[in-house]
Amino acid sequence: MSDVTDNTARSQYEMPVEGQIVFARYRRTGDTVALLHVESPVALRGTGAAGRLMQGIVELARQKNEKLVPLCSYAAAWMKRHPETADLLG
Repeated sequence: MSDVTDNTARSQYEMPVEGQIVFARYRRTGDTVALLHVESPVALRGTGAAGRLMQGIVELARQKNEKLVPLCSYAAAWMKRHPETADLLG
């Protein structure tokens, strides 16, 4: 299980890394989650933190039987590089 949590009050998934937060803002409609923006603090860029966040988001979506719509270019590219996530595309 990953450290990714769903902060529904802020409409974003969050993952703490080295005292900082990697996050993905979203818009939820029913059982579909549109990923709007993925961001990693500058100090964590290039460390794989955003990829670990995406993996955690995928795990949560599978648990909740949700579909993902990657509107963010990073999220779209990540899902394209991970064809095993194609069944989650909404």
